[in-house]
Amino acid sequence: MSEFIEISNEEGVTTLRFDRPEKKNAITADMYQDMADAIDTANADADVRCILFLGHSGAFTAGNDIADFARIAMSGGERSSMAVFEFLERIIMAKKPMVAGVDGLAIGVGTTMLMHCDHVIASHIASFRTPFVDLGLIPEAGSSLFAPRLMGHHRAFWLLAMGEKFSPEQAREAGLVSQIVASDDLETQAVKTARSIAAKPPQAMEISRKLIRGDRSDILARMREEAELFGKRLLSEEAKQAFMAFMNR
Repeated sequence: MSEFIEISNEEGVTTLRFDRPEKKNAITADMYQDMADAIDTANADADVRCILFLGHSGAFTAGNDIADFARIAMSGGERSSMAVFEFLERIIMAKKPMVAGVDGLAIGVGTTMLMHCDHVIASHIASFRTPFVDLGLIPEAGSSLFAPRLMGHHRAFWLLAMGEKFSPEQAREAGLVSQIVASDDLETQAVKTARSIAAKPPQAMEISRKLIRGDRSDILARMREEAELFGKRLLSEEAKQAFMAFMNR
């Protein structure tokens, strides 16, 4: 259990807040497991009708804690021991609508997880980047399949392979963000949206969402394929050198 995921329930909404601001909300294995468990709980609770992800002003999340990656790389740990993939399976197959409010950095999984949310609100200071290749790694969360569908090959390559930054406006144009608001209004608007979704007729919402999202089995299969390759890349010399350079900078 982690102390860095704040979980609350109010007006039909389960809110999961990254709460590690001193590390820009970098995600540890325990944090991933807490979120995976919370999504399971929300899925099983008829009173929960929406899931909301939040961070803090300046940082939604800086992505996976690089120290965790480095420990696995140096110790030769297995991919199966990584709770990140448990979390990714949950968001790909989540039964409840998911909303995210992004204020500041959304790095790595902080960007790819948004592809599986149903509504994403970004502030004007939001910034989206996936530096997987720079770390000797590959994309995850099924993003290598889903991102080209969402934004086209060229923008997906720019984001996932080149690791270039998307502004809020670029993210909206690419279909990653639903709306952009002022930073001071971000959390209020995200909570309002999640509660609005939760207040709608639940069965009609469930059926509509299933029709809109379609069959997710191919995305889940791609995520698992990526996970196997990701695990191998973690043990590569390229990744080890990249992690050491990052930790020593």
